[in-house]
Amino acid sequence: MNTDTKHSLLHPATRIGHVHLKVSDLERSVKFYTDLLGFALTTRMGRHAAFLSAGGYHHHLGLNTWESEGGSPPPSRSTGLYHFAILLPSRKELAAALRRLLDHQWPIDGAADHGVSEAIYFRDPDGNGIELYIDRPQEQWPKDSHGELVMYTHPLDLDELLG
Repeated sequence: MNTDTKHSLLHPATRIGHVHLKVSDLERSVKFYTDLLGFALTTRMGRHAAFLSAGGYHHHLGLNTWESEGGSPPPSRSTGLYHFAILLPSRKELAAALRRLLDHQWPIDGAADHGVSEAIYFRDPDGNGIELYIDRPQEQWPKDSHGELVMYTHPLDLDELLG
């Protein structure tokens, strides 16, 4: 077991590739992820699965009702997905995504400055947590006097972001 907190056994170019969600209503979820978040529908598998992406990639997001059609979100205080995060390329794109959510009057759960990133949190129609965020350049990440990373959670000023 690798218990070293500084060195990963994985190659540093490793990334999490896509998220696949069980949803209760495929059409409602496709509409949410395309109209509110701006993903493009890349393909469907019958009437029970859809795949969406940004920039022409095969898929960043899979949605299916294979085991969940008409289902309900898991109860609170249970295990499962806390949230998944969508990394946007710039602060301008984060502001544009926030504007779309506000224009659709979609509820926001929170917004935070973590020192290393700025993030907006909300839920999809099935209650799945979503984080839209941008990373700050690594040389701007906060560090203590020993050079160790110091992340934090401060409120993110949404009015300033939209300005």
